[in-house]
Amino acid sequence: MVSHTHNGLAVDGWLDDVRRVPSPHFGERPPGSPIDLLLIHNISLPPGEFGGPWVEQLFCGCLDPSVHPYFAAIADNPVSAHLFVRRDGETLQFVDLHKRAWHAGRSAWQGRPECNDYSIGIELEGADDMPFTQDQYRRLALLTHEIMRRFPAITDERIVGHSDVAPGRKTDPGPAFDWQRYLGLLRSAAAGDAPPQA
Repeated sequence: MVSHTHNGLAVDGWLDDVRRVPSPHFGERPPGSPIDLLLIHNISLPPGEFGGPWVEQLFCGCLDPSVHPYFAAIADNPVSAHLFVRRDGETLQFVDLHKRAWHAGRSAWQGRPECNDYSIGIELEGADDMPFTQDQYRRLALLTHEIMRRFPAITDERIVGHSDVAPGRKTDPGPAFDWQRYLGLLRSAAAGDAPPQA
């Protein structure tokens, strides 16, 4: 295992209190590439339906295309994210944070292309036009706080949506995502106050 450090301490790229589901869909980041962007996404499979195993299977490359007509078009896409937060706050981690997950696709931020090279991707189980849950906001804030602790180059200004790095191609996390609520919970976490329970 490659050793990484933060404030002089060895840190691996797997978070505590998550379910580890290693995905084959990852690669190495370019040498010397800083990790300084956090991307927020949403996903549901089939679209608008929650709770099934399908996102996990997609990110692990084992989605059965015969289960649903929508799956036939996406089953062979090698995609992944670092983290996936279900509606009840359960969190799955698919890729080591130090590795390059395949979540952003064709993308650019502030003139830098290939956001996968320097970003961490978090998928929320949801849809653009459906409210996210309090459990998700709380969990997302705690995850973000820990990621920012490990990667100090990620600041509030460097937390953006998929739509920000792929405008016209992607719309998530969508208008139903409450950025102010999320950032307020993040500020509470940074101040040492536990985000409120659902």
